[in-house]
Amino acid sequence: MAVTLTDLRRMSNDERAAIVRTGSPLDLAALSSAAYRGVDLSLPPFMHRLLWQTFMKAFVADPARGEVRGWNIRLEQTGLDGPLRPLRTRNGRARTFGHYRVRPADGVRFPGGWSGGHFLDYRNAGNPPWDAARYTTSPLVAVNPGDMRLLLGWEIFRFGPLTVPLADYWALEYVGPVAEADIVPPPRPVSGRVEALAREP
Repeated sequence: MAVTLTDLRRMSNDERAAIVRTGSPLDLAALSSAAYRGVDLSLPPFMHRLLWQTFMKAFVADPARGEVRGWNIRLEQTGLDGPLRPLRTRNGRARTFGHYRVRPADGVRFPGGWSGGHFLDYRNAGNPPWDAARYTTSPLVAVNPGDMRLLLGWEIFRFGPLTVPLADYWALEYVGPVAEADIVPPPRPVSGRVEALAREP
């Protein structure tokens, strides 16, 4: 039986961690123009009041680099079942943050020995210095084999060679394609360099 978002919300972090360890690799073709509603699964309620519980992630193809990239979108907090209403800037654009590149995890060293298919790399994705996301990497898996409608991510801070795994998991539920008019460029130029990660020996 397929795991649902309701199931993920009811699970313990240990159960979510087990899904991250055994989840399926991402289908990058399906991900190359996809918007997802995100739901934080782990933070306590008071943190949701201070920050947010729901958000969006958009993924698009980056043909110049031969990869998939994306960004986060801030939402009005209308509840888990409320309408998707992006917070807007004065010029009417959605408020975005935390740009990332989808990278293969082959051979990269992750906490707990995780060795899945892909992760979100925020470090050389055009984020400004004040965006805390630029210090994170996030393993991301498909919860149900062959089905990209529900994804599960895990948050890890990286400070140079030091990794700090967090007990923070979030789910992504597919909502539709990304419209051409909604594609957001990185806030800063992205160099051709990809910062090296610690590799398995």
